[in-house]
Amino acid sequence: MIAVAPALGVACAVLLSSCARPNGPPPRQGPADVAVMTVTTAPVELTSELPGRASPFETSDVRPQVTGLIVDRPFVEGAAVHAGQQLYQIDPAPYRAALNQARALETSAQANAATARAKADRYADLVKIDAVSRQDFDDAQAAARQAEAAVQQQKAAVESASINLAYTRITAPIAGRVGRSAFTKGALVTAGQATALTTIQRLDPIYVDLNQSAAEVVKLRQAMVAGRVGGGGAAGVKVRLKLEDGSAYPLEGRLQFTDVTVDPATGTVTLRAIFPNPNTLLLPGLYVRAVIVEGVERNAVLAPQTAVSRNEKGEPIAMIVDAQGRAQARILTAPRTVGDKWLVTSGLAAGDRLIVDGLQSVKPGAPVHIVPAR
Repeated sequence: MIAVAPALGVACAVLLSSCARPNGPPPRQGPADVAVMTVTTAPVELTSELPGRASPFETSDVRPQVTGLIVDRPFVEGAAVHAGQQLYQIDPAPYRAALNQARALETSAQANAATARAKADRYADLVKIDAVSRQDFDDAQAAARQAEAAVQQQKAAVESASINLAYTRITAPIAGRVGRSAFTKGALVTAGQATALTTIQRLDPIYVDLNQSAAEVVKLRQAMVAGRVGGGGAAGVKVRLKLEDGSAYPLEGRLQFTDVTVDPATGTVTLRAIFPNPNTLLLPGLYVRAVIVEGVERNAVLAPQTAVSRNEKGEPIAMIVDAQGRAQARILTAPRTVGDKWLVTSGLAAGDRLIVDGLQSVKPGAPVHIVPAR
Protein backbone atom coordinates (compact mmCIF):
# COMPACT_ATOMS: atom_id res chain seq x y z
CA MET A 1 0.00 0.00 0.00
CA ILE A 2 2.84 2.39 0.73
CA ALA A 3 4.48 1.68 -2.68
CA VAL A 4 1.23 2.23 -4.63
CA ALA A 5 0.55 5.78 -3.42
CA PRO A 6 3.53 7.49 -5.13
CA ALA A 7 2.69 5.77 -8.44
CA LEU A 8 -0.95 6.82 -8.19
CA GLY A 9 0.08 10.42 -7.47
CA VAL A 10 2.36 10.50 -10.53
CA ALA A 11 -0.43 9.13 -12.73
CA CYS A 12 -2.88 11.76 -11.51
CA ALA A 13 -0.36 14.49 -12.12
CA VAL A 14 0.21 13.26 -15.67
CA LEU A 15 -3.54 13.03 -16.24
CA LEU A 16 -4.19 16.53 -14.91
CA SER A 17 -1.36 17.87 -17.03
CA SER A 18 -2.86 16.29 -20.17
CA CYS A 19 -6.34 17.64 -19.33
CA ALA A 20 -5.05 21.19 -18.89
CA ARG A 21 -3.25 21.15 -22.29
CA PRO A 22 -5.39 23.11 -24.89
CA ASN A 23 -6.66 21.38 -28.01
CA GLY A 24 -5.15 22.49 -31.36
CA PRO A 25 -2.25 24.88 -32.06
CA PRO A 26 -1.69 27.85 -29.75
CA PRO A 27 -3.03 31.24 -30.94
CA ARG A 28 -0.67 33.18 -33.17
CA GLN A 29 0.96 36.13 -31.48
CA GLY A 30 2.08 39.27 -33.38
CA PRO A 31 0.71 41.59 -36.09
CA ALA A 32 -2.63 40.75 -37.72
CA ASP A 33 -2.62 39.47 -41.28
CA VAL A 34 -4.16 41.91 -43.79
CA ALA A 35 -4.41 42.13 -47.56
CA VAL A 36 -3.95 45.52 -49.22
CA MET A 37 -4.33 47.17 -52.59
CA THR A 38 -2.36 50.17 -53.79
CA VAL A 39 -4.64 53.12 -54.54
CA THR A 40 -4.37 54.50 -58.08
CA THR A 41 -6.21 57.18 -60.05
CA ALA A 42 -7.86 56.83 -63.43
CA PRO A 43 -10.50 58.56 -65.57
CA VAL A 44 -14.00 57.31 -64.69
CA GLU A 45 -17.34 58.00 -66.35
CA LEU A 46 -19.91 59.43 -63.96
CA THR A 47 -23.38 58.08 -64.64
CA SER A 48 -26.75 58.64 -63.05
CA GLU A 49 -29.82 56.42 -63.15
CA LEU A 50 -32.90 58.61 -63.24
CA PRO A 51 -36.63 57.84 -63.36
CA GLY A 52 -38.64 59.10 -66.28
CA ARG A 53 -41.65 58.67 -68.52
CA ALA A 54 -42.01 58.52 -72.26
CA SER A 55 -43.97 61.23 -74.07
CA PRO A 56 -44.84 61.59 -77.79
CA PHE A 57 -42.61 63.55 -80.13
CA GLU A 58 -45.67 65.30 -81.61
CA THR A 59 -49.33 65.30 -80.59
CA SER A 60 -52.33 66.62 -82.48
CA ASP A 61 -55.96 66.72 -81.28
CA VAL A 62 -58.14 66.55 -84.38
CA ARG A 63 -61.19 68.87 -84.16
CA PRO A 64 -63.75 69.97 -86.77
CA GLN A 65 -63.54 73.50 -88.16
CA VAL A 66 -67.08 73.49 -89.57
CA THR A 67 -70.41 72.23 -88.26
CA GLY A 68 -72.19 69.25 -89.79
CA LEU A 69 -72.95 65.54 -89.78
CA ILE A 70 -70.15 63.00 -90.13
CA VAL A 71 -70.94 60.88 -93.19
CA ASP A 72 -67.75 58.82 -93.36
CA ARG A 73 -64.78 57.79 -91.18
CA PRO A 74 -62.30 56.06 -93.51
CA PHE A 75 -59.55 55.13 -91.03
CA VAL A 76 -58.80 52.27 -88.65
CA GLU A 77 -58.39 53.17 -84.99
CA GLY A 78 -54.87 52.54 -83.73
CA ALA A 79 -53.38 52.44 -87.23
CA ALA A 80 -50.51 54.50 -88.58
CA VAL A 81 -51.58 57.49 -90.68
CA HIS A 82 -49.63 59.92 -92.84
CA ALA A 83 -49.97 63.68 -92.95
CA GLY A 84 -52.86 64.68 -95.21
CA GLN A 85 -54.68 61.33 -94.97
CA GLN A 86 -58.46 61.71 -94.70
CA LEU A 87 -59.90 60.82 -91.32
CA TYR A 88 -63.51 62.10 -91.44
CA GLN A 89 -65.96 63.44 -94.00
CA ILE A 90 -68.58 65.98 -92.93
CA ASP A 91 -71.65 66.31 -95.15
CA PRO A 92 -70.43 68.76 -97.83
CA ALA A 93 -73.83 69.55 -99.46
CA PRO A 94 -74.63 72.75 -97.48
CA TYR A 95 -71.14 74.09 -97.99
CA ARG A 96 -71.11 73.26 -101.69
CA ALA A 97 -74.39 75.17 -102.05
CA ALA A 98 -72.93 78.13 -100.17
CA LEU A 99 -69.94 78.11 -102.51
CA ASN A 100 -72.17 78.09 -105.60
CA GLN A 101 -74.19 80.96 -104.19
CA ALA A 102 -71.03 82.96 -103.48
CA ARG A 103 -69.81 82.37 -107.02
CA ALA A 104 -73.15 83.56 -108.45
CA LEU A 105 -73.03 86.72 -106.36
CA GLU A 106 -69.48 87.29 -107.57
CA THR A 107 -70.62 87.03 -111.18
CA SER A 108 -73.43 89.49 -110.50
CA ALA A 109 -71.06 91.88 -108.83
CA GLN A 110 -68.68 91.68 -111.79
CA ALA A 111 -71.53 92.52 -114.16
CA ASN A 112 -72.57 95.51 -112.06
CA ALA A 113 -68.97 96.65 -111.90
CA ALA A 114 -68.62 96.48 -115.66
CA THR A 115 -71.78 98.59 -116.15
CA ALA A 116 -70.68 101.13 -113.54
CA ARG A 117 -67.20 101.43 -115.04
CA ALA A 118 -68.57 101.93 -118.55
CA LYS A 119 -70.90 104.69 -117.29
CA ALA A 120 -68.05 106.37 -115.46
CA ASP A 121 -65.90 106.28 -118.60
CA ARG A 122 -68.71 107.88 -120.70
CA TYR A 123 -69.25 110.60 -118.11
CA ALA A 124 -65.54 111.32 -118.20
CA ASP A 125 -65.83 112.29 -121.86
CA LEU A 126 -69.10 114.16 -121.43
CA VAL A 127 -67.96 116.26 -118.51
CA LYS A 128 -65.21 117.71 -120.69
CA ILE A 129 -67.82 119.30 -122.97
CA ASP A 130 -70.18 120.15 -120.11
CA ALA A 131 -72.73 117.62 -121.37
CA VAL A 132 -73.12 116.35 -117.78
CA SER A 133 -72.64 118.08 -114.52
CA ARG A 134 -69.53 117.62 -112.45
CA GLN A 135 -71.69 116.13 -109.70
CA ASP A 136 -73.05 113.44 -112.02
CA PHE A 137 -69.50 112.59 -113.10
CA ASP A 138 -68.35 112.29 -109.49
CA ASP A 139 -71.34 110.08 -108.65
CA ALA A 140 -70.56 107.80 -111.61
CA GLN A 141 -66.93 107.45 -110.56
CA ALA A 142 -67.94 106.61 -106.96
CA ALA A 143 -70.48 104.07 -108.16
CA ALA A 144 -67.83 102.41 -110.31
CA ARG A 145 -65.44 102.14 -107.38
CA GLN A 146 -68.22 100.76 -105.14
CA ALA A 147 -69.04 98.15 -107.74
CA GLU A 148 -65.38 97.10 -107.96
CA ALA A 149 -65.21 96.86 -104.14
CA ALA A 150 -68.33 94.67 -104.24
CA VAL A 151 -66.52 92.37 -106.68
CA GLN A 152 -63.59 92.04 -104.28
CA GLN A 153 -65.99 91.39 -101.43
CA GLN A 154 -67.70 88.61 -103.34
CA LYS A 155 -64.34 87.10 -104.29
CA ALA A 156 -63.49 86.90 -100.58
CA ALA A 157 -66.89 85.28 -99.94
CA VAL A 158 -66.14 82.69 -102.63
CA GLU A 159 -62.75 81.98 -101.07
CA SER A 160 -64.30 81.64 -97.60
CA ALA A 161 -67.00 79.28 -98.90
CA SER A 162 -64.33 77.26 -100.70
CA ILE A 163 -62.30 76.96 -97.49
CA ASN A 164 -65.35 75.83 -95.51
CA LEU A 165 -66.11 73.22 -98.15
CA ALA A 166 -62.52 71.95 -97.92
CA TYR A 167 -62.87 71.77 -94.11
CA THR A 168 -65.61 69.16 -94.49
CA ARG A 169 -62.80 66.78 -95.46
CA ILE A 170 -60.90 66.37 -92.17
CA THR A 171 -57.33 65.16 -92.67
CA ALA A 172 -54.42 64.19 -90.44
CA PRO A 173 -52.25 67.25 -89.67
CA ILE A 174 -49.22 65.10 -88.74
CA ALA A 175 -47.98 61.58 -89.38
CA GLY A 176 -48.24 59.16 -86.49
CA ARG A 177 -50.51 56.64 -84.84
CA VAL A 178 -54.18 57.55 -84.55
CA GLY A 179 -56.06 56.78 -81.37
CA ARG A 180 -59.66 55.95 -80.56
CA SER A 181 -62.37 57.87 -82.38
CA ALA A 182 -64.72 59.75 -80.05
CA PHE A 183 -67.40 60.15 -82.79
CA THR A 184 -68.95 57.75 -85.26
CA LYS A 185 -70.69 58.11 -88.60
CA GLY A 186 -73.92 60.09 -88.22
CA ALA A 187 -72.72 62.18 -85.27
CA LEU A 188 -73.24 65.94 -85.31
CA VAL A 189 -70.04 67.92 -84.71
CA THR A 190 -69.55 71.64 -84.32
CA ALA A 191 -66.76 74.00 -85.23
CA GLY A 192 -64.21 74.48 -82.45
CA GLN A 193 -65.84 71.99 -80.09
CA ALA A 194 -63.99 71.09 -76.88
CA THR A 195 -63.99 67.33 -77.47
CA ALA A 196 -61.46 66.13 -80.04
CA LEU A 197 -62.60 63.73 -82.73
CA THR A 198 -59.42 61.71 -82.22
CA THR A 199 -55.76 62.20 -81.31
CA ILE A 200 -52.68 61.50 -83.41
CA GLN A 201 -49.30 60.92 -81.74
CA ARG A 202 -45.95 60.66 -83.44
CA LEU A 203 -44.00 57.97 -81.59
CA ASP A 204 -40.84 57.68 -83.68
CA PRO A 205 -38.72 59.30 -82.39
CA ILE A 206 -40.07 59.61 -78.84
CA TYR A 207 -39.19 61.80 -75.86
CA VAL A 208 -38.28 60.57 -72.39
CA ASP A 209 -38.62 63.20 -69.65
CA LEU A 210 -36.33 62.62 -66.65
CA ASN A 211 -36.10 64.21 -63.20
CA GLN A 212 -32.75 64.86 -61.52
CA SER A 213 -32.16 66.35 -58.10
CA ALA A 214 -31.17 70.00 -58.26
CA ALA A 215 -28.51 69.33 -55.58
CA GLU A 216 -26.85 66.74 -57.81
CA VAL A 217 -26.90 69.15 -60.74
CA VAL A 218 -25.21 71.83 -58.62
CA LYS A 219 -22.53 69.41 -57.37
CA LEU A 220 -21.78 68.28 -60.89
CA ARG A 221 -21.44 71.84 -62.18
CA GLN A 222 -19.18 72.75 -59.25
CA ALA A 223 -16.96 69.79 -60.10
CA MET A 224 -16.83 70.97 -63.72
CA VAL A 225 -15.86 74.49 -62.64
CA ALA A 226 -13.13 73.05 -60.41
CA GLY A 227 -11.78 71.06 -63.35
CA ARG A 228 -12.25 67.63 -61.75
CA VAL A 229 -14.98 66.63 -64.17
CA GLY A 230 -15.10 67.15 -67.91
CA GLY A 231 -18.21 66.85 -70.04
CA GLY A 232 -19.60 67.89 -73.38
CA GLY A 233 -22.79 69.72 -74.16
CA ALA A 234 -26.19 68.14 -73.77
CA ALA A 235 -26.21 67.05 -77.41
CA GLY A 236 -23.15 64.86 -76.83
CA VAL A 237 -24.54 62.96 -73.82
CA LYS A 238 -25.64 59.42 -74.58
CA VAL A 239 -28.56 57.90 -72.71
CA ARG A 240 -29.49 54.25 -72.18
CA LEU A 241 -32.85 53.00 -70.98
CA LYS A 242 -34.04 50.28 -68.65
CA LEU A 243 -37.66 49.24 -69.12
CA GLU A 244 -40.14 48.70 -66.31
CA ASP A 245 -39.41 44.96 -66.20
CA GLY A 246 -35.67 45.58 -65.82
CA SER A 247 -34.72 44.71 -69.39
CA ALA A 248 -32.55 47.05 -71.45
CA TYR A 249 -33.98 49.04 -74.35
CA PRO A 250 -31.85 48.06 -77.37
CA LEU A 251 -31.45 51.53 -78.91
CA GLU A 252 -29.39 54.37 -77.49
CA GLY A 253 -30.70 57.93 -77.23
CA ARG A 254 -29.20 61.31 -76.57
CA LEU A 255 -29.90 64.09 -74.11
CA GLN A 256 -31.64 66.93 -75.91
CA PHE A 257 -31.78 69.64 -73.25
CA THR A 258 -31.73 70.37 -69.53
CA ASP A 259 -34.38 72.66 -68.11
CA VAL A 260 -33.18 75.93 -66.58
CA THR A 261 -35.81 76.01 -63.84
CA VAL A 262 -36.01 73.99 -60.62
CA ASP A 263 -39.45 72.67 -59.73
CA PRO A 264 -40.10 74.23 -56.29
CA ALA A 265 -42.48 71.42 -55.31
CA THR A 266 -40.05 68.54 -55.95
CA GLY A 267 -36.62 70.22 -56.00
CA THR A 268 -35.79 68.55 -59.31
CA VAL A 269 -34.70 69.65 -62.77
CA THR A 270 -36.29 68.15 -65.88
CA LEU A 271 -34.04 66.59 -68.51
CA ARG A 272 -35.39 65.54 -71.90
CA ALA A 273 -33.85 62.74 -73.96
CA ILE A 274 -34.87 61.62 -77.43
CA PHE A 275 -34.85 57.98 -78.59
CA PRO A 276 -35.49 56.21 -81.88
CA ASN A 277 -38.62 54.07 -81.59
CA PRO A 278 -39.10 52.25 -84.92
CA ASN A 279 -41.08 49.35 -83.42
CA THR A 280 -43.13 51.60 -81.07
CA LEU A 281 -41.89 49.59 -78.10
CA LEU A 282 -41.90 52.79 -76.06
CA LEU A 283 -45.42 54.14 -75.54
CA PRO A 284 -46.45 57.51 -74.08
CA GLY A 285 -46.70 57.36 -70.30
CA LEU A 286 -44.41 54.31 -70.01
CA TYR A 287 -42.23 54.35 -66.86
CA VAL A 288 -38.51 53.84 -67.54
CA ARG A 289 -35.15 54.38 -65.88
CA ALA A 290 -32.44 56.14 -67.84
CA VAL A 291 -28.70 55.87 -67.39
CA ILE A 292 -26.96 59.05 -68.51
CA VAL A 293 -23.26 59.90 -68.64
CA GLU A 294 -22.84 63.18 -66.75
CA GLY A 295 -19.13 63.60 -67.32
CA VAL A 296 -15.69 62.13 -66.73
CA GLU A 297 -13.81 62.33 -63.41
CA ARG A 298 -10.25 62.76 -64.69
CA ASN A 299 -8.39 61.52 -61.59
CA ALA A 300 -10.89 59.31 -59.82
CA VAL A 301 -10.03 57.22 -56.75
CA LEU A 302 -12.13 54.07 -56.42
CA ALA A 303 -12.30 51.97 -53.26
CA PRO A 304 -13.97 48.56 -52.97
CA GLN A 305 -17.16 48.69 -50.94
CA THR A 306 -15.83 45.90 -48.69
CA ALA A 307 -12.94 48.15 -47.65
CA VAL A 308 -15.20 51.00 -46.47
CA SER A 309 -17.16 50.96 -43.22
CA ARG A 310 -18.87 53.56 -41.02
CA ASN A 311 -17.84 55.03 -37.70
CA GLU A 312 -20.18 55.91 -34.82
CA LYS A 313 -20.97 59.25 -36.52
CA GLY A 314 -21.97 57.52 -39.74
CA GLU A 315 -18.93 58.79 -41.62
CA PRO A 316 -17.31 56.48 -44.17
CA ILE A 317 -13.88 55.29 -43.02
CA ALA A 318 -11.15 53.07 -44.42
CA MET A 319 -7.94 51.58 -43.02
CA ILE A 320 -4.55 52.00 -44.66
CA VAL A 321 -1.06 50.71 -43.86
CA ASP A 322 1.41 53.52 -43.25
CA ALA A 323 5.15 53.54 -43.93
CA GLN A 324 5.87 52.04 -40.48
CA GLY A 325 3.62 49.04 -41.17
CA ARG A 326 0.84 50.19 -38.84
CA ALA A 327 -2.86 50.47 -39.59
CA GLN A 328 -4.31 53.97 -39.71
CA ALA A 329 -7.94 55.06 -40.08
CA ARG A 330 -8.94 57.58 -42.72
CA ILE A 331 -12.26 59.45 -42.85
CA LEU A 332 -13.46 59.52 -46.46
CA THR A 333 -15.71 61.63 -48.61
CA ALA A 334 -17.48 59.17 -50.87
CA PRO A 335 -20.52 60.82 -52.49
CA ARG A 336 -21.48 58.03 -54.89
CA THR A 337 -20.81 54.53 -56.14
CA VAL A 338 -19.39 53.53 -59.50
CA GLY A 339 -20.33 49.93 -60.10
CA ASP A 340 -19.29 47.96 -56.99
CA LYS A 341 -16.84 50.62 -55.75
CA TRP A 342 -17.04 53.91 -53.90
CA LEU A 343 -15.88 57.06 -55.66
CA VAL A 344 -13.63 58.72 -53.07
CA THR A 345 -13.10 62.46 -53.43
CA SER A 346 -11.04 62.93 -50.24
CA GLY A 347 -9.35 60.76 -47.63
CA LEU A 348 -7.34 58.57 -50.00
CA ALA A 349 -4.54 59.43 -52.40
CA ALA A 350 -2.62 57.61 -55.08
CA GLY A 351 -0.01 55.30 -53.54
CA ASP A 352 -1.91 54.62 -50.29
CA ARG A 353 -2.01 50.96 -49.24
CA LEU A 354 -5.69 50.32 -48.59
CA ILE A 355 -6.63 47.34 -46.42
CA VAL A 356 -9.21 45.27 -48.28
CA ASP A 357 -9.18 42.06 -46.19
CA GLY A 358 -8.64 41.30 -42.51
CA LEU A 359 -10.30 44.44 -41.19
CA GLN A 360 -11.99 42.52 -38.35
CA SER A 361 -8.73 42.05 -36.43
CA VAL A 362 -7.20 45.48 -37.13
CA LYS A 363 -7.10 48.43 -34.74
CA PRO A 364 -5.83 51.92 -35.58
CA GLY A 365 -2.16 52.28 -34.70
CA ALA A 366 -1.54 48.52 -34.38
CA PRO A 367 1.16 46.86 -36.52
CA VAL A 368 -0.06 44.60 -39.30
CA HIS A 369 1.39 41.85 -41.47
CA ILE A 370 0.68 42.18 -45.20
CA VAL A 371 -0.28 38.95 -46.96
CA PRO A 372 -1.36 38.31 -50.57
CA ALA A 373 -5.01 39.11 -51.25
CA ARG A 374 -7.34 36.17 -51.59
